[in-house]
Amino acid sequence: MIIIDNMKENDWEQVHDIFIEGINTGNATFEKEAPSWEAWNKKYLEDCRLVVRDGDKVIGWAALLSTSTQKAYHGVAELSIYLGSESKGRGIGTSLLIALIKMSEAHGFWTLQSGIFIENSASIHLHEKAGFRKVGVRKRVGKLNGVWRDVMLMERRSEVVGVD
Repeated sequence: MIIIDNMKENDWEQVHDIFIEGINTGNATFEKEAPSWEAWNKKYLEDCRLVVRDGDKVIGWAALLSTSTQKAYHGVAELSIYLGSESKGRGIGTSLLIALIKMSEAHGFWTLQSGIFIENSASIHLHEKAGFRKVGVRKRVGKLNGVWRDVMLMERRSEVVGVD
C-alpha cells in the first residue's frame, strides 16, 4: 500500500539510496555524492520532509530548505524531490509534491522554488502539473563532470499563504 508519511531518521538509509539513484542519472543534482545524515539533516527544514512508502520500502522523498536567512524571505523555500526508479510513471511524484505543497503552506511558506536541469523534462513536467511556473533558465550556472549545465528556475506562489 502506498502512503505519504513524515520522514523519520530511520528512513535515512533508503532516502540516501534514492538520492544516489538521482545522482547517478546525471540530471538531478550537481552533487557528486550523497551527504551524511548529519549534513542532510542540518540542511533541510525539519517541518517539511516527506517520504512515500510502498509497504516498508521508501520509494520517494521530498523536503524543503531555506533560501535565505533574511527575515523577509522566511516564507520562501527551495524544494528537493527524488523518486526511486520503481516509482516513476505511477503518479507518485505528483501526489508527493502536492502533499509537500500543503505541508509547506501549513508552515507558512508562500513561495516554493526549484532549480531543474533543463534536460530533466519529467521533473519540469511534474512541477508544472503542481502549479509551478517557469521563471527562466540560468545559463551555464555550474559544471557537472566538467560540463556546464543550464538550470530551469521554477516557482509556485501559494494561493492561501501570503495573499494579503
